[in-house]
Amino acid sequence: MFAIMTVTGIDHVGIIAAVSTACAELNINIHNVSQTLMDDYFTMILHVAFDESEVDITTIQEKMTEVGEREKLVIRIQSQAIFDAMNII
Repeated sequence: MFAIMTVTGIDHVGIIAAVSTACAELNINIHNVSQTLMDDYFTMILHVAFDESEVDITTIQEKMTEVGEREKLVIRIQSQAIFDAMNII
C-alpha cells in the first residue's frame, strides 16, 4: 500500500532521524520525501510504501503519534488512494 505522511512542528535536531527510524522499525519504505523550513516551522511530506499484511495504517499512525509526542510534532498518515480520488473528482 502507498500512503502520504506529513510531519509538522517547531524545527529541531533529529526530526528526520526519528521519523525515518520509526519507518524502518515498521518496515516502511520511503519512496520520496520533501522537507522545508518556514521560519522556525519544520514541514515534511513523505510518500511511503508498506505491506498491509505486515502492518496496517492504524498501527503506523499509533507509532507515529508516539514519535510525535516525544519529538513535539504532528505526524499524520493517509492512504494515497484518498489523494488519488480527490484528483479524479
